[in-house]
Amino acid sequence: MVIYSGSIQTGCGQGTAQVGPFYCSADQTVYIDLDFFKTMQRDIGASGDFCYAYVIAHEVGHHVQYLLGTLDQAHNTMARLPEAEANKVSVCLELQADYYAGVWGHTDNEMFGSIEPGDVENAINAASKIGDDYLQKKAYGREMPESFNHGRSAWRVEWLTKGLKTGNPEGGDTFTHGPYN
Repeated sequence: MVIYSGSIQTGCGQGTAQVGPFYCSADQTVYIDLDFFKTMQRDIGASGDFCYAYVIAHEVGHHVQYLLGTLDQAHNTMARLPEAEANKVSVCLELQADYYAGVWGHTDNEMFGSIEPGDVENAINAASKIGDDYLQKKAYGREMPESFNHGRSAWRVEWLTKGLKTGNPEGGDTFTHGPYN
């Protein structure tokens, strides 16, 4: 994991504050721009330690997908599809990463009792405000479902919550049981 502020050169190109946290499979690294957390708090009212941990765990979830081969398989599939259909595969990847973030939260809490009152609510608040529908309505006054690449807010909340409740890493098959099935 690399923590930076402003911009950074990565194996996937230039990382900037506009991109936010991301996973780069080319160098198998999670990049966290600390300015993003300030932006989350200022622009969408999402903050708190567990909220930030959720964002980081989501990106680590992409590394888990990489290790399992899911990320490469999905990217290969996306390369063969029209954009609107490829976006649906992207949404499934993102929802699965949300699920894995929830699994991490569940497991960490089981091991260390780390979740405090209000933590889950803060993470759910963040998930509800980083859905494509919420962000598009805020930016453009309408949603454009064909361009979704992270999923609706309700879907993000649903998959994060499932992971938090079950703690089962095998329960996150968003490709078979996700919103498009």
